[in-house]
Amino acid sequence: MIERRQPLSEGPEAGQSALQRKLEIIIFGTGTLPGRRFDMMLIAAILLSVTVVVLDSVPEMDNAIGAGFWYAELFFTGLFTLEYFTRIWCTHNRPAYLLSFWGIVDLLAIVPTYIAFIFPEAAPLVIIRLLRVLRVFRVFRLVSLFSELNEILAVLRSTSRSIFVFLVLVMLVVVVFACVIYVIEGPTHGFTSIPLSIYWAVVTITTVGYGDLVPQTPAGRFVAGFGMLVGYSIIAVPTAIITRKLWERISEQRAAQPTLPWNCPVCAKQGHTLDAQHCKHCGAALDVPSDIRQRARRNA
Repeated sequence: MIERRQPLSEGPEAGQSALQRKLEIIIFGTGTLPGRRFDMMLIAAILLSVTVVVLDSVPEMDNAIGAGFWYAELFFTGLFTLEYFTRIWCTHNRPAYLLSFWGIVDLLAIVPTYIAFIFPEAAPLVIIRLLRVLRVFRVFRLVSLFSELNEILAVLRSTSRSIFVFLVLVMLVVVVFACVIYVIEGPTHGFTSIPLSIYWAVVTITTVGYGDLVPQTPAGRFVAGFGMLVGYSIIAVPTAIITRKLWERISEQRAAQPTLPWNCPVCAKQGHTLDAQHCKHCGAALDVPSDIRQRARRNA
């Protein structure tokens, strides 16, 4: 019996038109040829936009073609604004997209230019405009690298409490070293306050060593050397915590069942079972085309 192939796009969600459903599959999905082409064009626009920002920061380039950079900035901002509102219009779960990580990134990618247009004298605006570089992270939606990014973020979330406790202990160690060096060296050798001594302790324990504050007494040098040894020992602690958790997740994935090669149209996460109808992370409907689901079953 020959199985009949279903059309690439399933029926639209309630309240969606056929055009909205088609655009949603192209814009949010990566399992179709139009979706991959859209992502490739989006990546090209992202890289060009970032290149304009980088070249605009060079004084010689800015003096030569400053107006051209500004017009290019307006063009890319208009392009990404159109893309952002198209995403809002076509998605079947607008609140989930607007409040998701990538929805916020998409918004932050277009806001700085509008702020500059209204308030050109705003001094910190240059720093805010650099947030547009976050658009590059949308490259990960194309391939399995995005699932790897999700794994790393999940590991960081699961180890956040351990890392927080570790950072508190490090802060206590820094304060202790700062107080000791302040008592030993004092204002005579440049340690005029405990906050300044805390700065020295951070620089020393992290083994950066700027050299702007240097202990002069033998006791102070002994404390500094001990602080450097402590710094080398504590640097490995968060690395070990994250590495252990990451290895545990990799081992669990190897033993898990096969998953669909399909990103959630709302949160863009992967790892769904072959028969999953809704995202296990945000609950949105997956709407996986039947041919992609069948291909995944054959490859399982």
